[in-house]
Amino acid sequence: MAPSFLSFVSLYGIYLRRCFATSGLTSQFIDIDDHTTIHLWAPNPDHQTPQQQKPSLLLLHGFGPSAMWQWRRQAQFFSPHFHVYVPDLVFFGDSTTKSKERSEVFQAVSMGKLMEKLQVKKYHVMGTSYGGFVAYHMAKLWPEKVEKVVIASSGVNMRKADNMELLQRAKVENVEEIMLPETATQLRTLTRLAISRRFTMVPDFFWKDVINQLYSENRNEKLQLLKGITLLAGDDSCKLPPLQQDVLIVWGDKDQIFPLKMAYELKELTGKKTRLEIIQNTSHVPQIENSTRFNNIVKNFLCGSS
Repeated sequence: MAPSFLSFVSLYGIYLRRCFATSGLTSQFIDIDDHTTIHLWAPNPDHQTPQQQKPSLLLLHGFGPSAMWQWRRQAQFFSPHFHVYVPDLVFFGDSTTKSKERSEVFQAVSMGKLMEKLQVKKYHVMGTSYGGFVAYHMAKLWPEKVEKVVIASSGVNMRKADNMELLQRAKVENVEEIMLPETATQLRTLTRLAISRRFTMVPDFFWKDVINQLYSENRNEKLQLLKGITLLAGDDSCKLPPLQQDVLIVWGDKDQIFPLKMAYELKELTGKKTRLEIIQNTSHVPQIENSTRFNNIVKNFLCGSS
């Protein structure tokens, strides 16, 4: 691995931390119980006053790099309007646990404990991809605390058949070859599925730097997380309980991880208070590919009346 001062990923990480800091967020570590410590970016409690009556927004990242790599544009955009909380899910970034639990339900319970420790009584939740699984469970577990819900590019309604179709599109045998790439070729496959633009001229040393810096840590635990997803249905039916909250689903029309057909089905499953917004010419990460459109859609939903 190249020294950090020669690593583009390390240098860009410094830039990301500055972006979060200039958005009024600080890096914090919270022990939510005797087993689990969560790292997050959150408003500095020493700088808040009773006059700052802004709603709270919890951002839950997807499988892959830590939170600051996935939510930079949202942290900058939403911080003037909301108290923004951007945690690393357990085993991502600097969040750790001694617990043996590995499901997205455990992630949801951990995030609920985090918000309780932070004394945030009510909040909106937005989750992308794997984070959408976590957001769904949080909304189901705490309808009295979770206000509005945003599920972005998240196949919460995924069946085993959908998983098999994903493997066929990627031309791999196991999902970890997509979600936990170990080689430049595997990371290229993930990028092809997740992003609409093409990166054909990017050299191998760059992809290897990304893998070393962002995908190597806690690999075994992340593999267990993939295998521990409870929402994955065992047959061709999907019995997903609807949510009580107002729900916004945001999807890229060219998503190849979770194809657009899943968004339409998810809208029907989550209840009558759900609306779907499709962002054109984007794939699995519309919050990055077209952040302006994405942010405005979400802000209008969160700030609008029910």
